Amino acid sequence: MRYLAIDYGLRRVGLAMCDPDEIIVSPLTQLRNDPGRPSMAIQQICQVISENKVDAVILGLPLNMDDSEGEQARQTRVFGDQLNGTIDVPLHYQDERLSSAAADEMMDGIGLTTKQRKEKRDKLAACAILQDYLDNHKSKT
Repeated sequence: MRYLAIDYGLRRVGLAMCDPDEIIVSPLTQLRNDPGRPSMAIQQICQVISENKVDAVILGLPLNMDDSEGEQARQTRVFGDQLNGTIDVPLHYQDERLSSAAADEMMDGIGLTTKQRKEKRDKLAACAILQDYLDNHKSKT
């Protein structure tokens, strides 16, 4: 299956995708987000789904360390509900705790400026979300 992972944020939305064999996860792009106009990001995501023949969407859910859901998780679920109403493929949530930290770790030691790190962080976090989903999915089969 071909999965699209989304790292949803109020300013940026990171996207990553895996190959149809679910072996290689690659960063795709980073979209600008306007929480007052989520339809812009949703429209772009729908285009990515169509162009890449995506089978399912994995949306990172930012849980607190105690497994509770805070304000960012609530906003992510609202976005997820809006997105789910416009796509024809299943949408699954994946715990994304520490995905941004994983992205930062991937970028450590390669000499990126703060601006360059910001440009890459969310799509790399989407990679971490998708890899976690695939690892969990494979362990259950």
